Amino acid sequence: MKLLKDKIVEVGKVLSKDVLKVDAFLNHQIDPVVIKAIGEEIANRYKEAGITKILTIESSGIAPSMFAGLELGVPVVFARKSKSVTLSENLLTSQVHSFTKNITSDISVSKDFLQEGETVLIIDDFLANGQAVLGLLEIIEQAGATTTGVGIVIEKGFQPGGKLIREKGIRVESLAIIQSLEDGKVEFLEGAPTYE
Repeated sequence: MKLLKDKIVEVGKVLSKDVLKVDAFLNHQIDPVVIKAIGEEIANRYKEAGITKILTIESSGIAPSMFAGLELGVPVVFARKSKSVTLSENLLTSQVHSFTKNITSDISVSKDFLQEGETVLIIDDFLANGQAVLGLLEIIEQAGATTTGVGIVIEKGFQPGGKLIREKGIRVESLAIIQSLEDGKVEFLEGAPTYE
C-alpha cells in the first residue's frame, strides 16, 4: 500500500534494528486520512470472507478496525488489557506478551460480544512476534467462533510472527512488510514473504 509506505518513510522513526516508531500517524497521534485508507484496504481484501465481527486489541488496533468495520458493515470488538468493574465476569481471556513494552498482560473480551458461529477478522497495528494475534486467536477459539484471517497495518518481516501465524494455516494480509530496519533505514519487502 503506497500511501502507508510513503507515510512510514516520511514520519516514521527507526529507533533500533528492531523498533520502528510510527506514533505520528498510527498509535499515538492518528492521521484520519491515512487510517481510513488503511481500514478500507483491509476491508477490501476480506470483503468476500463473510465476516460478522472484527476483533482487535486496545488501543492501537482500534482506529484501523473502526474504518474496516464501517466499510464492511460489521461491529468491532476490542480485547481490553486493563481491568474494569464493568467487565469482570462472563469473559473470554488470554495472556499476551508485548515486545515493545516487555510486559505480559491478560486480555479480555465479554462473551456477550463474541459468540459461537461468528466469522471473525483480526486487525492489529503491528505483527512482530505474533503474541497479540495468538492471544486473539485463543479468545476466538474459546468463543467457538471462526477466524477468517488477520489484517495487519505493518508487519516486521524479519521477526517470527508472520511465519508463526501463516504456518497455522491462517491468512495474513499485511499492508506494509518491513524487511529490515538496519542502519536506521526502512526497507520494505515487495511481494509476499517466503520462508525457508
